[in-house]
Amino acid sequence: MARKNTAPQDISWPPPAPVDGIRVGIGGWVFVPWRDNFYPAGLVQRRELEYASHHVTAIEINGTYYGAQKPATYAKWRDETPEGFLFSAKAPKRIMASRALSKTGGAVDEFVGGISELGIKLGPIVWQFEQGIRIDRDEFQAFLELLPQQSNGRTLRHVLDVRDPAFIDDAYLALARRHGMATVCTDSPDYPSFADVTADFVYARLMRSRSEIATGYGEQALTAWAQRARLWAAGGEPDDLPRIGADAEVSSHRDVFIFFISAAKERNPAAAMALIEALR
Repeated sequence: MARKNTAPQDISWPPPAPVDGIRVGIGGWVFVPWRDNFYPAGLVQRRELEYASHHVTAIEINGTYYGAQKPATYAKWRDETPEGFLFSAKAPKRIMASRALSKTGGAVDEFVGGISELGIKLGPIVWQFEQGIRIDRDEFQAFLELLPQQSNGRTLRHVLDVRDPAFIDDAYLALARRHGMATVCTDSPDYPSFADVTADFVYARLMRSRSEIATGYGEQALTAWAQRARLWAAGGEPDDLPRIGADAEVSSHRDVFIFFISAAKERNPAAAMALIEALR
């Protein structure tokens, strides 16, 4: 069951902990309809991140896709969230939209340097290439060479979200594996949907929540995703999801990130909390 809303001043309970390295969350934390069905009445907007981070174990920052924030803002978000919480973040779209990806090193370093203010709460960085943008393979390979492996002494994790179906093939997967970068697994019918594991972690974006279901996804669907998450975390791969290439190398453990994004967005917090409960 999803956790019920409580009085706005009561955000002191222990936040949920990741189950076997599986983190479940939502995209962003500012959405007006959530003030009717997720945030308690009377909660001031400045405390919405604090509240949300006590109900899910990760949040994907979408606002950075439209423009990077000041380092001080990232530090503020870091300090408003509980110990053990993680953010993922989408890199600014102007970087991935560049016709000369190999020359974006300065912009990449500027963004990574700023968002590194999240410190130990910085999770994967998502590089999203939209549909309709033709990607040159040589430029793309050169771009991946630009992505830093560390920042401020911390290892970085990168996620590739390429939405051009023509670009998704064995060569793309091999390139991601060579660099140890994850590729997005999604259940959306609008974007390439595949579950090949290319890194030591898995990144899934679930985009089929439905408004007529209180928890966004039905119980059967949530149970299925919980089982897939556990299998990924244990080093395996679900056999009921599409894959492009051969199985990944056997692993003893993987971290898993699952985010409920878009679709019936008003239901996504309830979906995330329900999946956390299912994993327990």
